[in-house]
Amino acid sequence: VVAENVKGRPFNEGYNAAKDSYEDLLAAGIVDPAKVTRSALQNAASIAGMVLTTECIVADLPEKKEAAPAAPGGGMGGDFDY
Repeated sequence: VVAENVKGRPFNEGYNAAKDSYEDLLAAGIVDPAKVTRSALQNAASIAGMVLTTECIVADLPEKKEAAPAAPGGGMGGDFDY
């Protein structure tokens, strides 16, 4: 039902589910998903271009962690001499 109502409205108008009303979504501050996707692709392409032109990347190698020490025997009382 909502999709049919939106089809007959001007381009910027749509359904605001938070307010349960039809309004100009850009004026209401609701971001267009296509704009978000486009911005993400532009940023990714910018970073890829920068990596290709700098010809190097500085990165940290993960530190190797040593194994944890063995746990003491359970239920033996700690071998205390009484």
